[in-house]
Amino acid sequence: MRSKISILALAVLAFVNAGCNRQQQRRVAVIPKGTAHVFWQSVHAGAVAAGREFKVEILWDGPPNETDYSRQLEIFDSMLNRHVDGVVVAAADKTTLNASLARAAREKTPVVVFDSGVDSQDYISFVATNNYKAGQMAGRKLGELLGGKGTVAMIQNAPGSFSTMERERGFKDAISQEFKGIEFVAEQYSMSNRAKGMSATENILTAHPKLDGLFASSEPSAVGAAQAVKSRGLTGKLKFVGFDASEGMLEDLTGGVFDALVVQDPFRMGYEAVKAVVDKLDGKAPERQIDLPAVTVVKSDLEKPDIKQLLHPDLKKYLGQ
Repeated sequence: MRSKISILALAVLAFVNAGCNRQQQRRVAVIPKGTAHVFWQSVHAGAVAAGREFKVEILWDGPPNETDYSRQLEIFDSMLNRHVDGVVVAAADKTTLNASLARAAREKTPVVVFDSGVDSQDYISFVATNNYKAGQMAGRKLGELLGGKGTVAMIQNAPGSFSTMERERGFKDAISQEFKGIEFVAEQYSMSNRAKGMSATENILTAHPKLDGLFASSEPSAVGAAQAVKSRGLTGKLKFVGFDASEGMLEDLTGGVFDALVVQDPFRMGYEAVKAVVDKLDGKAPERQIDLPAVTVVKSDLEKPDIKQLLHPDLKKYLGQ
């Protein structure tokens, strides 16, 4: 009888220890600006890839709408309440999360900000495309396409979005400083919404029917603007540079709606952001700022192996899609 009790006790102890070991797996919350666009799906895949490599559980959650700042704040705070080991966040607004970032710092929860910056110092690393330089790349490409002459307009993303504000600033600086024969005539926000991006573009094209060039600083802005360009029959007549690269945008690049796309590497962004948190948890010191380069892609680049890999990450491998 005693031996049976001992065996039972050992079995219970083993079960409890197994449960404790499962609980010891570190958890990293990854909070995007939104979840609807393929850019964020690629970020998710990169985060999952890092989670598998470094043996951490990825808790992915974000608002469906990139301008739902209050919902992102709720998610951030709920992750802190769950006592996650680290947080990775793309701030939808540069100031909304400041109090929560300060709380995370007090609670010694490392936070990595990715894609879009914050007006706070309470984070360990910032992982992002150098958006100002990427905006300059867009401005230079459009300037070259126009031969340094003509009128241009811009479809912006949303006020308060640091990443796209930097792109827009870089674009305007490149045009004004390097192409004196180009006049910047209009800008409107899409509010990170395709339908509003189309409407904003329609407004600009109505006010400036002889517009020569257009830049859209985000995926929803670019998709909406492309719809307006096509509906006006301006494909191939208006020089158009977009930012990011959804499947529809790549089709429009092939079809001549876009002349060029400035493309980020969201898969690597998600991977590097999670890696930075893990490095901190392991006692290492991640770099304060990790800049990832953007790439200008034109139609003739689409068959290049490195561009194919950049534009078509294997989402099914990591997300089961």
